[in-house]
Amino acid sequence: MGSLLSIAELGAALISVAILGLLSVIVFESYRRRHNNAHVDAPAIFEDPNSLKEVRCPSVIDPAEKYLSLIVPAYNEEHRLPGAIDETMNYLQQRAAKDKSFSYEVIIIDDGSKDETKRVAFNFVRKYTVDNVRVILLGKNHGKGEAIRKGMLHSRGELLLMMDADGATKINDLEKLEDQIHAVARKDFHFGDSSKSDSSLRIGDIPIAAFGSRAHLEEKALSTRKWYRNFLMKGFHLVVLLTAGPGVRDTQCGFKMFTRAAARKLFTNIRLKRWCFDVELVYLCKCFVIPMIEISVNWSEIPGSKVNLLSIPNMLWELALMSVGYRGGLWEISQ
Repeated sequence: MGSLLSIAELGAALISVAILGLLSVIVFESYRRRHNNAHVDAPAIFEDPNSLKEVRCPSVIDPAEKYLSLIVPAYNEEHRLPGAIDETMNYLQQRAAKDKSFSYEVIIIDDGSKDETKRVAFNFVRKYTVDNVRVILLGKNHGKGEAIRKGMLHSRGELLLMMDADGATKINDLEKLEDQIHAVARKDFHFGDSSKSDSSLRIGDIPIAAFGSRAHLEEKALSTRKWYRNFLMKGFHLVVLLTAGPGVRDTQCGFKMFTRAAARKLFTNIRLKRWCFDVELVYLCKCFVIPMIEISVNWSEIPGSKVNLLSIPNMLWELALMSVGYRGGLWEISQ
């Protein structure tokens, strides 16, 4: 009995040491990333491929120069990017033709691709001019979160939409997010009512976030997706609930819109660079009391997804870092 007890005690001790070691690593890594909201080393360079001259690099801190900015992160997307950008540009051009006040830009962020993504992206700049399509080269792979942050920080729009390079969500669904942002602005901030608000106020000045959602497709997804994708989805939803709290059912849809004021607060603070930056955005919205709207969008699964079973430990790791970083006071939030 004594021998068995000793083995059990040894096992418990080893488990305790392992847990303590893991917690120590998480705390250390969270502390190390306390300044991770600073810019990555790669500068944002907008180059006009026709003249080979660099053009001015704007900042989200500057006043808006366009109505809408579309931020498209791309990592090894030479095959899926053309279809998505063609569809996007067709929509934007048609809308601009109907509404002369409508202005836009598309920012493609090449996140250190090893294929021909850079060439494909610059072909669109040549076709549509550098005023309408710009490319940011990160040089090496930093992660989707960092790519989106870079695009957001160097955008010119009053409304900023992040969208995936695969075109999984129909581009005209941005109008659903846009309409809801305007509705919240009118209801909660009296936007457009000159008797109650500043007449010089623009939609970009009001901090609001709109999250595209696939939650309404969940039942169908459960019956058609592979088992490990369903397992990942359910488990992830539970962990997100524990980490960021309730409020948004689908945090991972890659179709989100922010006003310029909201983007300025969120993307100058965000630290996670890869898998769970969306969850961090939800957490930060709550910290800043930024209204969050969740809107159902049309979505179809496009072959080539980079999410797999190996993504699970990476996601859990980032969520652990985020929990310790914010709740432990290691990650300060700049107002």
